[in-house]
Amino acid sequence: MRARPQVCEALLFALALHTGVCYGIKWLALSKTPAALALNQTQHCKQLEGLVSAQVQLCRSNLELMHTIVHAAREVMKACRRAFADMRWNCSSIELAPNYLLDLERGTRESAFVYALSAATISHAIARACTSGDLPGCSCGPVPGEPPRPGNRWGGCADNLSYGLLMGAKFSDAPMKVKKTGSQANKLMRLHNSEVGRQALRASLEMKCKCHGVSGSCSIRTCWKGLQELRDVATDLKTRYLSATKVVHRPMGTRKHLVPKDLDIRPVKDSELVYLQSSPDFCMKNEKVGSHGTQDRQCNKTSHGSDSCDLMCCGRGYNPYTDRVVERCHCKYHWCCYVTCRRCERTVERYVCK
Repeated sequence: MRARPQVCEALLFALALHTGVCYGIKWLALSKTPAALALNQTQHCKQLEGLVSAQVQLCRSNLELMHTIVHAAREVMKACRRAFADMRWNCSSIELAPNYLLDLERGTRESAFVYALSAATISHAIARACTSGDLPGCSCGPVPGEPPRPGNRWGGCADNLSYGLLMGAKFSDAPMKVKKTGSQANKLMRLHNSEVGRQALRASLEMKCKCHGVSGSCSIRTCWKGLQELRDVATDLKTRYLSATKVVHRPMGTRKHLVPKDLDIRPVKDSELVYLQSSPDFCMKNEKVGSHGTQDRQCNKTSHGSDSCDLMCCGRGYNPYTDRVVERCHCKYHWCCYVTCRRCERTVERYVCK
């Protein structure tokens, strides 16, 4: 007797969820932590959503880190939405944490980006918190070993990248090191992509300087090593997302490794994001595959990129709308000390996918 199509579909859906459970980024649910939760006692750790037992233990032993990690979870959400605002997949499903759809549950290109961004963001947040004096367990980063350039001197307070990477990896990688959580292929993919995120963060470390001298002459510059802003790291990772490599889990020697599906003669590069399963085109709404569709999304009529009405609307066309916007204009400063402005009205056109 043949199984009904609906039953088969349900079984496949359940199997996909079972084999690809993404415990690794469930901690992003910390973004919903209520402000009323003080996080100043170890028993508060059990009240945090999305953590595996190893992360709860890290919370208890490093309670002072948790406000920074909660902040990092919120920053992941914002950075992902900002980076993909012009794409069909706009990272909106990340806000469902910890109960994701299949776009992030499976080993997709999108989940590869989110794992990398999450790993980079938590280390970025901790490194910056050391610099600002928010964490008692760390301080400024070390002075570089190489001599400064002529006219420069090392000083200031460097971002403590080494501490950020150490503690960030301990927390964000903990779920992937728990036994019996998803397939080995998914674990390897997520650990690899998390390391790619940290590599992108390392690459963002740059020299920053402040001028000193009479009348702003900049005769001496005090310099330190600082991280780029998170949006720059996210932009780098988005570039890697667009060129990500599909991989398979195959035996190589005595162990199985991830190797490029179409170029399995070479190993996976340490700098590239990898994924195991192809994604849908995200044109139509289908929650079973994690697609919200692009109906009612705003598009750019004059663009030739991913936010163009042709690409964003998947050829379905778009509806034009005209809005009247009232804003302040012709502002004047009066001595002393106030500003007066007129109210101007202008027409704004926008285009929405059918």
